[in-house]
Amino acid sequence: MTKYIFTTGGVISSLGKGIASASIGRILESRGLKVALMKFDPYINVDPGTMNPYQHGEVYVTEDGAETDLDLGYYERFTSAKISKLNNLTTGQIYNTVITKERRGDYLGKTIQVIPHITTEIKERVKKLGKASKADVVIVEIGGTVGDIESLPFLEAARQFRLDCGFNNVLYVHLTLVPYIKVAGEIKTKPTQHSVGTLREIGIQPDILLCRTEKELSEEVKSKISLFCNVAQEAVIEAKDVKSIYEVPLIFKAQGLDKIILRHFGIRSKKTDLKDWKKNVVEKVLHPKHKVKIAVVGKYIELQDAYKSIYEALKHGGIANDAEVEIKKVDAENLEKEGARKLLSEVKGILVPGGFGLRGIEGKIRAIRYARENKIPFFGICLGMQCAVIEFSRNVCNLADASSTEFNKKTRHPLISLLEEQQKISNLGATMRLGAYPCRIKKGGFAYRAYKKTLVFERHRHRYEFNNAYKKRLCTRGLSITGVNPGKNLAEIVELKDHPWFVGVQFHPEFKSKPDRAHPLFREFIRSALKFNR
Repeated sequence: MTKYIFTTGGVISSLGKGIASASIGRILESRGLKVALMKFDPYINVDPGTMNPYQHGEVYVTEDGAETDLDLGYYERFTSAKISKLNNLTTGQIYNTVITKERRGDYLGKTIQVIPHITTEIKERVKKLGKASKADVVIVEIGGTVGDIESLPFLEAARQFRLDCGFNNVLYVHLTLVPYIKVAGEIKTKPTQHSVGTLREIGIQPDILLCRTEKELSEEVKSKISLFCNVAQEAVIEAKDVKSIYEVPLIFKAQGLDKIILRHFGIRSKKTDLKDWKKNVVEKVLHPKHKVKIAVVGKYIELQDAYKSIYEALKHGGIANDAEVEIKKVDAENLEKEGARKLLSEVKGILVPGGFGLRGIEGKIRAIRYARENKIPFFGICLGMQCAVIEFSRNVCNLADASSTEFNKKTRHPLISLLEEQQKISNLGATMRLGAYPCRIKKGGFAYRAYKKTLVFERHRHRYEFNNAYKKRLCTRGLSITGVNPGKNLAEIVELKDHPWFVGVQFHPEFKSKPDRAHPLFREFIRSALKFNR
């Protein structure tokens, strides 16, 4: 039967449960097992689609159009698991389902309670993923920190899983912090002891501890943690800070984490290593032959997680070109005030990512004009592509009032306008153009040279589109529409003919990039930036 791993976190948030879960998935795949990964999010929102990036970070979009937590991006980047709407579960989804069933009369007049109704629904979702994916191991990351009120139903469901499936079919991994107190010159284990104690009060005894630390843990420290937390010393795994997150699977593998997991489950598998991962990913990250500086011009620059997939995809493009990508984060509003030349003069490539709303738009447009006029490699994604079209219309086609109806409903030249099917929508959640759609690519352009194919499927998350009424006017002045949705004739890719590398895409290619298989557009963007000389 399918085996289950539940990953919890303690002491503080942002320890890296997503990376840890993805890394476990990677090392189990290296042993020939098929894995599926799932994220429990304790918030009451049905999904993160309507949440502010400052609160939640980026919204990761799956092939089937689910708006999910950014940790699912790690799952796809580290493993070959297929991620869908089944892989992300929120409190809002669970309560919405249970209340709908109650209103329908499914519970036959019973009093609806957290136990068993909510916890049963949670468990059924996990089992449904295991069945649908046909995975050998399902890895479930429980969001939040042990002790959080909102996480309790998920933790209780995880506790019950061992009763339902048997001791050796369920394993609990707890990620915790072992801080180093610089003033005292000591590593402290007490936070981990308290965290495990809280977990045990809930009814879960962890089988494995992943100890986040900036200092190496001595055998004495590991022995102490083992004794006070009732965990075998070999299962106290050091998760030391690293230069690159892609080193984490190697660190876990070196400490025998895969062996401990397989022994617990009673699984015999082939013996293998992560030589390809080390050679093709980690070594190129740690010892690149080249270096290039890329500007990302956005409105959520202060928050690292707002453009997480963009940053990772840029790094992947660097790996594919044996180069370190130094990312210069440029606030679009600051660019409006200080000017493009001051903030962008030292970069070799400019990327404008997706987003929503008017704030920072003029700064993004100025950055694009600077890239176009100075022949700097440019990559526009979603809103970045739309801004590129607006900039070209204003400054090349002399349509001074060109804009998007998202920003200016009364513009005389609506280069970007709302999709027809979006005009009558009132609910905001999960109503955008979401998920994978086909794109037909014309031969000869930058996109075709990157993909080397004429039909691709890319993920979308937007409401507004290029207005085809302006297609002829812009194309006669040098804009090329090289990618089109074959069903609705929507512009998907725009390029400039007289430029070293200028590409704007309506979709989000960053969601399909992996460290050992960079997305073709990011690979070629970085390649063009490496060739750029002022």
